[in-house]
Amino acid sequence: MLVCALPRDTAAAAVAPPPPAPGPAGAAHPGSPGMIGTGPGDCGPGGEWPWDCVADCESGGRWAVNTGNGFYGGLQFWQPTWEEYGGLAFAKRADLAARAQQIRVAEEVLGSQGWNAWPVCSKRYGLAGRMHAVREGDTLVSIARKHRIRGGWQALHEANLELLGPRPEALAVGLLLILPTPEPAVPTPKPAPTPKPAPEPTPTPEPAPVPPAAAPSPRS
Repeated sequence: MLVCALPRDTAAAAVAPPPPAPGPAGAAHPGSPGMIGTGPGDCGPGGEWPWDCVADCESGGRWAVNTGNGFYGGLQFWQPTWEEYGGLAFAKRADLAARAQQIRVAEEVLGSQGWNAWPVCSKRYGLAGRMHAVREGDTLVSIARKHRIRGGWQALHEANLELLGPRPEALAVGLLLILPTPEPAVPTPKPAPTPKPAPEPTPTPEPAPVPPAAAPSPRS
């Protein structure tokens, strides 16, 4: 079951400092090659776009934070979300995992739920839609198949043309690719109900045979 991930206290987000000025639209951000769109620049010393920016908004950039509110780590994972997307392979809770491990799980969430998993902070940075983080061995064909992209790998390439250029095979590990609209899921037809067999008629019992009448006694 797909769960809603990483809600955010809106009041806390409202008083956060404004983000740095955005870079040029459609440009790859220097802190995280492959992240295209509008980027605000690095978030703090050594920060990388986009995850350190989101963490800065969600938790003040504290990757090991556990405030006792039910959300953990730099990206404020809800515990069921952490478990749903493979976090237990790294640690019991997000705040106990390394920054890179939290980002790895967040990338799985991003490919499924999109930036709406972080509704307040993604809006702050102008992040929207679903994205796929390229893993070793990925191809446009395999990515399109995994995410059921309408139009296949060609549509995936077209959506990322500014990043990939005319060479769709130029995929570097860590690139964040925009995911176009997925194909609608085909519902599995339910099997027709098997009709119940008609009950067999109850046999009518035959009447018991009538015993023959006794012969009359002879007169003496």
